[in-house]
Amino acid sequence: MTTTYVVLGVVALVLFWGIGMYNSLVRTRQHVKESWSAIDTELKRRYDLIPNLIETVRGYATHESKTLEAVIQARNNAVASKGSPGQQAQDENMLVGALRQLFAVVEAYPDLKANESFLNMQQELTVTEDRIQGARRFYNANARTLNTKIEVFPSNMIASMFGISQAEFFEVEDAAQREAPKVDFVK
Repeated sequence: MTTTYVVLGVVALVLFWGIGMYNSLVRTRQHVKESWSAIDTELKRRYDLIPNLIETVRGYATHESKTLEAVIQARNNAVASKGSPGQQAQDENMLVGALRQLFAVVEAYPDLKANESFLNMQQELTVTEDRIQGARRFYNANARTLNTKIEVFPSNMIASMFGISQAEFFEVEDAAQREAPKVDFVK
């Protein structure tokens, strides 16, 4: 009889351990989803700023339509991107590159650089870029935690049994794009 209780006790411990490990993995996966939505919110904020920025620049730099169209196209691609974090990062890299080109064009227009509306949008974009960077770090930290739990023993057994997969990091590809676009035009 004592052996039966010991076996039942061990089975109960293993069962409770498995439930606890599964719940830990699920909580961590939810943290990853939550932190991704923070990135998504900040990206939407950036997307909403860009059309106003384009219109302000367009008023001063009408012959720079190719650059403006490239920014609009990159923005539209980024807005439409609903894939994995890796795909979203690729589309964001294109947008950041197009914004860099736009800001290089703006350098040639001193009246535009002094325009109050443009300066306000520049400040908003700078704040948004900082917030995106912070949200990216938060997401990647949560993704790292989940991925570590999925890879280490013995939680990797629970993860594989329940099909819990690793989270993809949200990374920029080009080292030059690791910095937020420089938008400081006040000299």
